[in-house]
Amino acid sequence: MARQARILSLTIPFAALLALSGCISFGAKPPPTLLTLFPAAAMPAGESRTAVAGQGVTILTPRVPAALANNRIPVRSDDTSIAYVKDAQWADSPNRLFRALLADVVTARTGRMVLDNRQFSFDPGTTISGELRNFTIDAASMQAVVTYDAARATDGGAKIEERRFEARAPVSTIEPGPAAVALNTAANQVADQVAAWIGN
Repeated sequence: MARQARILSLTIPFAALLALSGCISFGAKPPPTLLTLFPAAAMPAGESRTAVAGQGVTILTPRVPAALANNRIPVRSDDTSIAYVKDAQWADSPNRLFRALLADVVTARTGRMVLDNRQFSFDPGTTISGELRNFTIDAASMQAVVTYDAARATDGGAKIEERRFEARAPVSTIEPGPAAVALNTAANQVADQVAAWIGN
């Protein structure tokens, strides 16, 4: 009898947990697909690069404002209002995705070796840092807007130059797929501008 009571006491909480599982959510339901960026230019597989001291380029992950400090796509309806594209989610944070795309494009366009944050101590060479100010959809103009405020440090930081890069691409409708494609187009345009600024 005591054994039956003990089994019953364990069964009741488990049954209650099963009943509650249909009412409780332990996290937001993931979207059907995750979005990412694709570089328009990249170094071919199997190709290698070498660099002597000072010739490399180190690209740091850009800072972002609060509106971009997540994996969603902001939509700006006016100067003071921001929403997010429904069911749209990046596979990684926008600044990390942009940094990876920028590194691929700079490598392909300039022929220079590009280092990341983990390789910084080897020989930073030219260092590119900055802030990704916009990675948004402008609802009024129906455009994707990518704005990157970059700083280029050379000669061990003795010389620093700053420049703003911006590109826009039309978006057909404010939905996950079209928004991601438009942002990818604008991001590649900005990356091309940065690569030209860095030079060979």
